[in-house]
Amino acid sequence: MSTSEVRYAVAAVSDCGSKRPSNEDAFGISAEHGVYVLCDGMGGAAAGEVASALAADVVVRLLSSRAAAESAAAPLEDVVKEGIRSANEIIHSRAQRDPELHGMGTTLVGLVTEGPRVLVFNVGDSRCYRMRNSTLIQISQDHSLVEEQVRMGRITHAEALRSPLRNVITRALGTESSVEPDLFELEAEVGDLFLLCSDGLTGELPDPLIESMLAADLSLNELCTRLVDAANRAGGHDNITCLLVRAES
Repeated sequence: MSTSEVRYAVAAVSDCGSKRPSNEDAFGISAEHGVYVLCDGMGGAAAGEVASALAADVVVRLLSSRAAAESAAAPLEDVVKEGIRSANEIIHSRAQRDPELHGMGTTLVGLVTEGPRVLVFNVGDSRCYRMRNSTLIQISQDHSLVEEQVRMGRITHAEALRSPLRNVITRALGTESSVEPDLFELEAEVGDLFLLCSDGLTGELPDPLIESMLAADLSLNELCTRLVDAANRAGGHDNITCLLVRAES
């Protein structure tokens, strides 16, 4: 899917955090096909782990299959939407059949590359950021109750950070029979750094600190490790996953 104009390097680190007994985050990578996905599962017992693993596997597999085809008839946006809808149907159907998995769901954030073209997609509050020229901006929009209130002007960002409802998400894969992702199309430049992360990172570290840490001259794997370690030191109340994708010449 990627061309010689831009190539991409990737690294990822996932940790259960300091408080949780298991890790319900999952990620999937097909670097050959330019597909990168991160999910944060929810549900009792092992249900969250099942939902996140299913979503990551299905979406990466379907997008990679599209990329491997000699000719792609459908636009990339349609393929991404269909992959997410398929994952949603599989998770929702399995939860309906298995009482132990009832109510399971997962967030999803990811990106797919076609040369310099980058298509970001998300459902829920796992995030995609882009670091360019030492400036970090959030690309995705959280599907959470407090962020929707912020966008409507009902509360401030500072109030959202303190809200007891800040972990309530309004959209997820598997919890309903259908779901629609948000899509964001970007043009990558050499040096751009994309961060996919679960809220175990952003719930512990403010954006300015993440920005300063990503500015360090370290390998992608070292950057991921430092971010996860910092989130654990800040409390580690949730699972923490960081996936970094850098555009290179």
